[in-house]
Amino acid sequence: MDRRAWCRAAAALAMGAPLAAANAAGGARNMPALGEPLTLPDVPLLDGGTFRAAQAQGQVLVVYWWASWCPFCAQVTPSIQKLWRDHRAQGLQVLGLSIDQDIAAAKTYRAEHGYDFPSGWVSPALNASLPKPKGLPVTLARDRQGKVAALELGQLFPEDVEQLARFLRA
Repeated sequence: MDRRAWCRAAAALAMGAPLAAANAAGGARNMPALGEPLTLPDVPLLDGGTFRAAQAQGQVLVVYWWASWCPFCAQVTPSIQKLWRDHRAQGLQVLGLSIDQDIAAAKTYRAEHGYDFPSGWVSPALNASLPKPKGLPVTLARDRQGKVAALELGQLFPEDVEQLARFLRA
């Protein structure tokens, strides 16, 4: 058991809840379970382009929900940027999804930090077709077959983000 799994299990047990109940309470209820297909809509990007769902077919895709005001996202987002830069040539796709209420704040934050991985804004229409799990940040990996391979709620360590590249070899 890795340290993240151990910490989740310890926290769930300390609260007197079984781990499965703790995960369900953590907000993954509206997401497909591991091994289930994840269908994506086309997503308008903050830079004015469009992330086409078809471009991610047969590719490993990391979907990352974030916000400019989220302190945990501030710790994880640099690792998401590095993951994308280091592995996009091997076919890794990244789709960030900002939940900022002010789209200008999301654009400014990305520009100030030099983030250039594809990122959209969670509009009400997008949220209806791809609802965000509870909490931030949320990181999901979809394998080449279009199925959920990993779902992490909360802050990840840089080495955990880098491990998402393992799905390129699967």
